[in-house]
Amino acid sequence: MSLKKASIIIILILLIDQISKIYIKTNFQLNENVTVLSWFEIVFVENDGMAWGTKLSDFFTFISDKSAKLILTLFRIIAVTGIAFWLIDVTKKKKSKTLIFAIAIIFAGALGNIIDSVFYGVLFNDSALEVAQLLPEDGGYADVFHGKVVDMLHFPIWRGVLPEWLPFFGGEHFSFFDPVFNVADVAISTGIGILIVFNKRAFKEISKTDIRDSELHNNLSEHHL
Repeated sequence: MSLKKASIIIILILLIDQISKIYIKTNFQLNENVTVLSWFEIVFVENDGMAWGTKLSDFFTFISDKSAKLILTLFRIIAVTGIAFWLIDVTKKKKSKTLIFAIAIIFAGALGNIIDSVFYGVLFNDSALEVAQLLPEDGGYADVFHGKVVDMLHFPIWRGVLPEWLPFFGGEHFSFFDPVFNVADVAISTGIGILIVFNKRAFKEISKTDIRDSELHNNLSEHHL
């Protein structure tokens, strides 16, 4: 897979991710939800930290929430820069399509959430008491690098009370699956899943003969078109 094709995949994921986030942000109040199916809901929440809403300041109490948010955003930028160089490297070395595809969607997802963290604070006002506006006259709800990631996908596949005979949790209300996430999170999780499940296929070495055959096939296809 060429870098051009990988870039098209990245752009498509970014467009879907950002369009969905902007729509939710400008049409829903915070915590507003719409039931689509019994096992699928649209729920508008904002994540100011890492996975599951965890913040660095939860572990390092001497760091303020604002500083923790800045550190997290800067770390994400450094990480996604590294992923970008990795993607360029594997495409130049003509590694497997599986590996290139996985890295591309991980990069797209990471970049999608970085856009929220870097820009959403200055692009939107607060959603707590009203539906947010894009580019409000009074300014955004936070400084640059301090935006919150917009999440909206919720799949409460099963809700109910656990059997009394279960140890520790018997008789308690339980919901599966509780986390709320977004398209970018799906892309990251899918990419990581591909690298784990199809590890051998992703990291297999492609022979020079395979590369030449692939280049010949691409040249013939382009000539035919």
